[in-house]
Amino acid sequence: MPEIARRVGVARSTAYLWVRHLPLDRDTEEARARRRAHSKVMTDALWAEHRAARDAARAEAVTDAAAWAGGLGRRELLLVGAALYWAEGLKAKPWRPNDCRVRFVNSDPMLVTLFLRFVEEMGVGRDALRYRLAIHEAADARAALVWWAKIAGVPPDRFQPTSLKRHRPVTVRRNTDESYRGCLSIEVPRSRQLYWAIEGIMKGMADEDLGRRR
Repeated sequence: MPEIARRVGVARSTAYLWVRHLPLDRDTEEARARRRAHSKVMTDALWAEHRAARDAARAEAVTDAAAWAGGLGRRELLLVGAALYWAEGLKAKPWRPNDCRVRFVNSDPMLVTLFLRFVEEMGVGRDALRYRLAIHEAADARAALVWWAKIAGVPPDRFQPTSLKRHRPVTVRRNTDESYRGCLSIEVPRSRQLYWAIEGIMKGMADEDLGRRR
C-alpha cells in the first residue's frame, strides 16, 4: 500500500480501497527483500547493546594484556622472534636440506614489526634487508607499498619490484576492501649463520632434557 500510494500520489487508505479486493502474493521477491531488511533492522537493534559491551570488553582485555607484556627483554625477544620465524618463515626441506635462507612473508603488520625487531637484535640492520610486496593486481599496489615501507621504517625505493597476483574469476576473495595491502616479503641476504642460530634457539626451547640440565 505505501508504494502504490506514493507512486499514484494518494493517501494509503485510498489506495487500499482501490485494491483491497485483489489477492495478495506475499512471496514476491520485493516482499521477501522487505522482510529481510526489516529483520536485519530488528536484529541489529536487539544486539547493538550486546555488541557494544563485547567491543568494550575486548578493548579492555587487549589493553591490559599489552600492558602486561610491556617491552620485551633481549632474551625474550630472541625466543619469541625465533618461534615466530619457525612458524611463519621459509625453512629448509628434506629434499633441500642446505637451503638455509631467512625469508619471512606475512600480511600482519604486528608480526612483521616483531620480526624486524628480532632481526635487528640479531645484528642485521633494516637497510640490509630485501623487501618485496606481493599483492593482487586489482588492489592499489603503490599505496600498499608506501604503507608497508612506513611499517618497515625504510624508504619505498628500497623495495624490489612488486609481485602481482593475477586475477582468477573462480576464486572467491574476501580481502577486497581498502584494508587489504597484500603480503610483505623480507629476505636477509647471506643469512645462513642467522638461520642456524634460529634453528638452535628452537632446539633449545623444545628440548626438555636440555632445560633440566641447565
